[in-house]
Amino acid sequence: MTSPRPGRPEDVSQSVPKVLRVSAALSWRLLAVAGAVWLISWIVGYLAVVIIPVAIALLLTALLAPAVGQLARWKVPRGLATAIVVVGGIAVVGGVLYGVISAFVGGLPDLQKQVASSVDQIKHWLEGPPLRIPDSQLLDLPNQLIKLIQDNQLSITTSALSTAATLGEVLTGVLLVLFTTIFFLHDGGGIWSFLTKIIPADVRPRVDLAGRRGFASLVRYVRATAAVAVVDAVGIGVGIGVIGVPLAVPLAALVFLGAFIPIIGAVIAGSVAVLVALVAKGFFWALIVLVIVIAVMQLESHILQPLLLGRAVQLHPLAVVLVIAAGFTFGGIAGALMSVPILAVLNSGIRSLLHDQGIDPSEVDPTRPPKVEPGHGK
Repeated sequence: MTSPRPGRPEDVSQSVPKVLRVSAALSWRLLAVAGAVWLISWIVGYLAVVIIPVAIALLLTALLAPAVGQLARWKVPRGLATAIVVVGGIAVVGGVLYGVISAFVGGLPDLQKQVASSVDQIKHWLEGPPLRIPDSQLLDLPNQLIKLIQDNQLSITTSALSTAATLGEVLTGVLLVLFTTIFFLHDGGGIWSFLTKIIPADVRPRVDLAGRRGFASLVRYVRATAAVAVVDAVGIGVGIGVIGVPLAVPLAALVFLGAFIPIIGAVIAGSVAVLVALVAKGFFWALIVLVIVIAVMQLESHILQPLLLGRAVQLHPLAVVLVIAAGFTFGGIAGALMSVPILAVLNSGIRSLLHDQGIDPSEVDPTRPPKVEPGHGK
């Protein structure tokens, strides 16, 4: 066999250092992966009106599926069990909303009185040193506000129309979430079995098992998130209730809902509590509420979120924090809400594909997460 002549492509390739060849091979593969991720992100953003409600419905299904599964094990027909859980969930949410609205209406008169007193205090503070704003300018503020509204009437009207359109989209999304959740609860197993038919038969059982493991991980994540939300709501609600801030119950409910949006949600809800304390009781009590909110947020960020969520989805605490930050950077609030569940499902599914073989998928109930054997996934 003759040796390759100088100048041939294989001869040139051999003259390139191995480190450079490997780096170039990894680089174009990373570019291909980045392009695929960008394409998927673009598709998800384009279809966000459909994908986000379906994703929320999947989270609600993970929250309610254990109850439906338990009723089914008690020999209750699947359709009736789904109806009981859905109607019961709507009744609980409606009852909570009624209680929150009643507390808001009941505390509003007291809030109005305290706001009027706080406005007078703020007015005296503005008139005194160091600002010394003349009383005539303070009295003219309402007229200036009316003039500002009149000058920007067109933009205000446009914003109102945009808000109305947004409310229409939100209502449509809520109906889609409810409709999808009912079908997921009633026939989620059948839907999953239909989807797995596109998988080659020789690997279908392992993929089926991985999907069930992933959904079990999602169930654990939703439970842990609900626990974090309850701790946030109770901590901030009790704190502002003890110091006498009005509307403590509605504010606690707002904190509970906000806690389902990792990191930023509870912070925004806590900021509302600080603002209410400021206008109702003054700067000192607002500072106390701020300390309470910061303490609860530190408890959530450094203990509850990393440990509870990390254990629930078998992720390192640092991974939980980083994926939340990345999700918020790329997808905003929706990205922060969905980032950890997606990572949890992928982590559990991939581990199952790599390590679980010879297991009958029918033995795995997603509403009853299987115990992890020692050393599994290491």
